[in-house]
Amino acid sequence: MFSLFKSNPVLKDLIPENHIDIHSHLLPGIDDGARVFEDTLRLTKALQGFGVSQFITTPHIIQHVWDNTHEQILSNATTTVSDLKKQTITVPFKAAAEYLMDDQFVRLFQSHDLLTLKDNYVLVEMSYINAPIQLYSILFDLQVAGYIPVLAHPERYLFYHNNFNEYVKLKRAGCLFQLNLLAVVGYYGTEITKIAEQLLQKGMYNYVGSDVHHDSHIASFNQKTKIKDTAPLKEIIANNQFFKFE
Repeated sequence: MFSLFKSNPVLKDLIPENHIDIHSHLLPGIDDGARVFEDTLRLTKALQGFGVSQFITTPHIIQHVWDNTHEQILSNATTTVSDLKKQTITVPFKAAAEYLMDDQFVRLFQSHDLLTLKDNYVLVEMSYINAPIQLYSILFDLQVAGYIPVLAHPERYLFYHNNFNEYVKLKRAGCLFQLNLLAVVGYYGTEITKIAEQLLQKGMYNYVGSDVHHDSHIASFNQKTKIKDTAPLKEIIANNQFFKFE
C-alpha cells in the first residue's frame, strides 16, 4: 500500500541552485571552523554541491577567544580566494564577520566600519550562556550607528526557550533573525528544533545560514528535516537572494 503520509524532505534537497550562504566559517586557521586550506576547499566544494553559488563567510570576532581584526580577516580572505582559484574554484567568495555583542563590539562599531553581509546588514551573536546585560542598549546604539542587526541562530539561545516573548522583544528592537539550517534536522537537539519550528511558524525568521564549520555539519545536510511544514523554511531560504553580490 502507498503511504498516506509524505516523507520529510532531505535538507540538502531544499537548497535551490544559486543559493547565497551568508553564515559559515570557511576561512582557514582563523577561528573554530576550517583549520587549513584543504578543509576550506573540501567544505566549499561540498556546499557548492548542495547548490550554493555565492559565499559570504563570517569568522568569529570574540574578545579573548578569537581576536580577529578586520585586516586579518580580509587578508585571509584574499589569500583564500587566490588559493581557491588555483584549484579552479571561481565561485564568488567574500568575507564579513560574526560579531559577539559585548563591550568590545560597541567600541568597534562606534569607531570603525564593520564587516557587513551587505550594505549595513551585520551578523551578530550572543553568548550561549546568557544575553549581554546591556543587550537592548547595544542594539539601539548599533542602529543609531547606521547598522541593521542580523541575529545568528536565535533558536540556539537556550535562555530564551522558556520565555518566547523575549524573541518578540528582539524583533521589536530591530533584530532580523537568521536560522541555522541544521536546526531543522535536529543537529543541535530536539529542543532547539522545536523552537526553530515555532519561530518558523510565526514568521519570525528572515534568512538562513549553513554555519558550516566542519565535515560533520556537511554530513548533516543529508538528513531529513524534522519539522512538519517546510513552506516557511523554503520562503526564508529564498530570501537569501537579497545578499547576491557581483
